[in-house]
Amino acid sequence: MTATTPAPTTTPAFCDGIQYFGAPWPEFDTLGAAPAVDATTGAIASPSDRAAAFQTLLAADALRYLTVQMTASKESGHPGGYASSADVMAALIMLGYKNFTTEVGHHAPGFYSQVFLDRSLEAMGITTVQQLRDRFRETHGLLGHLSGQIPGLLAPAGPLGQGQHFAMAGAKLFPGTLFPVTIGDGGLGEPYIMSSFGHFNTAYPQATNFLPILIWNGYSQEHHSMVSTKSNAAMEAYWRGNGFEEVVLLDAKDFNDANQAGDYVDSTQFSFAQRLVFAQAVLEATDKAAKLALGGKLTVLIIKQLKGAGVHKRGAQSHNLYPGDNLERDYIVAALKERALSPEAWQLVRTNFERSGGGPGSQVAVTESVRPLADLGKLNLVEFPAGEKKVSTTAMGDLVVQVGKADPDFIVTNADGNAASGINNINVGLKIVHPTTDPIYFQQPDGQVYEPLNEDACAGLAVGQALFGARSLWCSYESFAINGLPIWQTVTQAMAELRRPTPATVCLFTAGALEQGRNGWTHQRPEIENYFAAMMRNGNIFPLFPCDANSTQACYEWALAQVNKGITITVSKSPLPIVSTFEQTRQALQDGGFVLQETPGEKTVVLAVIGDMTLTPAIAAAEQLAAQGIGSRIVAVISPRRLYRPTDVAVEMCSEPDAHFVDDATFDRLFGGDALLGVTGGTSAMLEPIVLRSTAPRDVFAWKRGETTATAGQLMGLNGLTAENLVKRAIALLG
Repeated sequence: MTATTPAPTTTPAFCDGIQYFGAPWPEFDTLGAAPAVDATTGAIASPSDRAAAFQTLLAADALRYLTVQMTASKESGHPGGYASSADVMAALIMLGYKNFTTEVGHHAPGFYSQVFLDRSLEAMGITTVQQLRDRFRETHGLLGHLSGQIPGLLAPAGPLGQGQHFAMAGAKLFPGTLFPVTIGDGGLGEPYIMSSFGHFNTAYPQATNFLPILIWNGYSQEHHSMVSTKSNAAMEAYWRGNGFEEVVLLDAKDFNDANQAGDYVDSTQFSFAQRLVFAQAVLEATDKAAKLALGGKLTVLIIKQLKGAGVHKRGAQSHNLYPGDNLERDYIVAALKERALSPEAWQLVRTNFERSGGGPGSQVAVTESVRPLADLGKLNLVEFPAGEKKVSTTAMGDLVVQVGKADPDFIVTNADGNAASGINNINVGLKIVHPTTDPIYFQQPDGQVYEPLNEDACAGLAVGQALFGARSLWCSYESFAINGLPIWQTVTQAMAELRRPTPATVCLFTAGALEQGRNGWTHQRPEIENYFAAMMRNGNIFPLFPCDANSTQACYEWALAQVNKGITITVSKSPLPIVSTFEQTRQALQDGGFVLQETPGEKTVVLAVIGDMTLTPAIAAAEQLAAQGIGSRIVAVISPRRLYRPTDVAVEMCSEPDAHFVDDATFDRLFGGDALLGVTGGTSAMLEPIVLRSTAPRDVFAWKRGETTATAGQLMGLNGLTAENLVKRAIALLG
C-alpha cells in the first residue's frame, strides 16, 4: 500500500486520491486569500499583481503534481516535457485563455491535469484525482496522447509537427480568439512547422491570433535536442528569419539564484522569493505575447527552462516513465512531496481554473459546440450523356466553385497546383489566396484556394478547418499525398471520437498511377491506398472510386452531406467516356457498387473493378469472354467500405456511426457468380471486403510497380492489367 499523508478533514472532495498534502505556503493568508481570477471577466485583473503571480505559481505546482501522480499510477506516460511548460500554461489559464492546442502528444498528462482542474473532465465522469489516476491510459479514458474525445481539449496530438495547423485553422475561423499552441524542442526539428507558419502568414496576414509557444528545455526524448546549442540571440534570429515580427523570450536562467550550472535551469529550485519573481515574469511575458498576437503581430513566445522542471528527474531522463517507476519509488515520492499543496491551495487553484475564460473548457472552448455552416442550397450537377468523354476532376471542380461561392469559409488546398490536376476551374472561380493580385494566375488576397508547395501545410489547414467545424477540400496527386497523410489520419481518428458533429474532411486525389506513365515511378505511387484500405476498419473512413465524371459529381454531393468522416475521392484527370448515371452512383454509395454491364452465358465471371481507367481492360475482357460463350458481369465498385461485414469494422466505437453495410442478398446480386476477379489500378487491399465475402473461386489483379511508358495501356500491361490476362485467369478459375 502506497504511503500517504492523511488528508485534513476539510479537504475538497475532488482531492480524493491525492497522495500527499503539504503545509500552506508563506503569505498564503494574504496572497491566497481570494481567487485572483475574477468570476465575471474570467481573468486576473493585472499580470503585475503579486497575488496573481503567487496563484500562478500554485497552479504550476498543482499541474506538476497531478502529472507525476497520474503517470506514476500507471508506471507509464510522459511528465518531463510538460513540466517545463507548467508555468506558462498556468499563466495562460490565469489570463483567461482556454483554447489550447499542441503539437506535443507527450504533453497529454499535463493537459489532462488542466482540464481536470477546470472541471471539464466531469463531462466524462472524472470528478476526483483517484478517478483521474484510474482512467489514465485506459479504454474510454485518458489516452496516452491527446485524442478527439477529451472534453475541453480542442485537438488531437500524436505525430510531431502538426499542432500548429489546428491553431492556425482556429485563428482563421475565429477572429479575436487566441489559440496558443505549444511546440517542443523535438517538434521544432520537424521540417514543416516553420514553413507552414510562413505559408499561412503570407496567405492570411490578418490572422495572427495564434500564438506558438516554444517550450525550449534543451532535451528531446532521449538526448539533448538539436536546438540545445543555440544561443538566445540565435533562437530569436531563427524565428525572426522565418517571418515572426515579435519574439518574446523568457530565460529561467536570468532568475537563477540556486547556482545551477548550464544553459537550462529548473525554476522550482529557486528560492521561494525568486520563484515568485519568475512567476510574475512568466505572467507578464505571456500577457505581452498574447496581446501582440491578438493585436495583429505575428508573435512567438519562448520559455527556456530545463526539461523536467519540478518533477521526478531532469533532462531527457524525465521524458517518460518505465515499468517500475511507480508511486513507491523514492524519486517519485520525493517529487510528489516537494510539489504537495495544502487543501486550501488545491481549492484555490480549482476555483481559478474553473472561472478562467468564463467556465470549464468543456463549455467554452470553440470546438465544444457545433459551428453554424453556410447553406449551400441545391448544387447544380450536370449529368453528361453516355459515351461522351469528360474529365472527372473538372466536373467536380465546377461543384467545388459552387460550394465556395455559397460558403466564404470554405477553402481548397493543393500543393501541386489545381491546373495540373484538371481543376483550374477552381482557381478561376475561387481564386488563389495570395497577397499579389495577378489575373493571369487567378490570384488575389481574398481567394479561397491555398496553394503552398507543401502537402503537410495543405492537409493540415484543410483538416484543421474540418475539425474546427468548417468545410474544406484537400486536393493532391495520389502519389504525393503521402506527405500530408499523418495529420489527415490523426484528425480522422479524432473525428471518430468527437463529441459533436463536424463536416467530413474530404480529399480529391487525382492523377492515379495509370495516368502518369511518362513520369515514371515517382508519380506512380498508389501505396497511399493501403493506408485508406487499412483505415476503413476504423469505422469512419470512406475511400470512393468514381467511374466517370457523373459518378464523381454524385460522390462529392454525398461527401458534402457527411459528418465526422474521412472521405477520399480518387479519379482521373484524363477525359474518359461516361458510363454511368447519377442514380447508379447514388445507389452505389449505399450498396458499394453497381452493375455496369452484364452479358449472359453458360457461366458467369464477375469483374469487380475499382477505378475508371481500369474499366477499359475489364470491358475488353467481357467481350472476349462472350466470344467464347462465357457470361460476365462488370461491377463498378464505388465505396468498398460498404462491402465489409459489420463485424469487420469498429463502427460501434464511432461517435457519429454510419453502420450501413450491404446485406448478403445485395452482395450476392452484385458479386455472385461462378468466378470472381477483382481489378484495380491501385492496391489489392481495397478489394479485401469483396474477397472476404465472396464464395466463388477468385483472384485479384492489382498494381505492382511504376515504370516509364508512353501510354496508360502500356503501363497496365506491365502490371498485368490486360484483357488477355483477365480472360486467361477467369477461364482457369472456371476450371
